[in-house]
Amino acid sequence: MIPFAKTSPVPPENCHLACAIEQIGDRWTMLILRSALFGVRRFDHFQAELSIPRTILSGRLAALTRNGLLEKRPYKEDGKRSRPEYVLTDKAEALRPVMIALMQWGDDWLADGEAPPLRFTQATTRQPVHAAFVNADGARVETGDMRVALRR
Repeated sequence: MIPFAKTSPVPPENCHLACAIEQIGDRWTMLILRSALFGVRRFDHFQAELSIPRTILSGRLAALTRNGLLEKRPYKEDGKRSRPEYVLTDKAEALRPVMIALMQWGDDWLADGEAPPLRFTQATTRQPVHAAFVNADGARVETGDMRVALRR
């Protein structure tokens, strides 16, 4: 076991965090994913919601599709030509807790005392929920009680 106080046990070229950041790390990509996680699927809706230049949006949607985070599916409105909509894949859905954790981190550290714009709650109890580490039994684990083990 390696405590967190040591240097990183994985060289940068083998770091999956770095690989993940390459796929989702720029501002526009994160905002597109956020919108998709809230249900936006169509090019024009992404463009209107984010005020993102169309060329940038087109490039980011292509990259997200190429990287397996979005899937293009055709849709057709009455009297109009067929167009693609962008549907989250399981790979993107797996980012939901990460995105919520980043939003909550921003609320805690970057909001300058302002109330968070969003509050995540449990559907049945309406109690606030927060990103946290849990063990296999579902019990909360504090970071000071965690260790890192290299896989061999």
